[in-house]
Amino acid sequence: MERVMFVEIGQGIDLHGQDVTSACVRACHSAIGHNSMPGIRSVLPDGDINQMQVEVTLGVPGQPQQVDLNAVESTFPYGKVKVRVVSGGLIASSGVLLADKGDITDDMVIVDAVVAVGY
Repeated sequence: MERVMFVEIGQGIDLHGQDVTSACVRACHSAIGHNSMPGIRSVLPDGDINQMQVEVTLGVPGQPQQVDLNAVESTFPYGKVKVRVVSGGLIASSGVLLADKGDITDDMVIVDAVVAVGY
């Protein structure tokens, strides 16, 4: 990315089911869900929103290779998205095991996301 315009941070949690992809998608929604970039088109090549570059870094606990990268990429409606998964995040007890919610253990999965937007 030639120029970074915004860096957004989010956190996502899967309380039940231990689904790292769900936690990743929630972290991305958290990062981008409370902002608007009305001036971004004025700095993008040809004013094309699809020329925006989005670089996502996810701190994922446990087995980062389990992340469905396509599901994470589809979180972003515009731009050229690159997702990088690194070790991070947290696995901690949710305090309760709910088998009907898909729990294998009482663990919850916590993922951190850093989303850089630019061109």
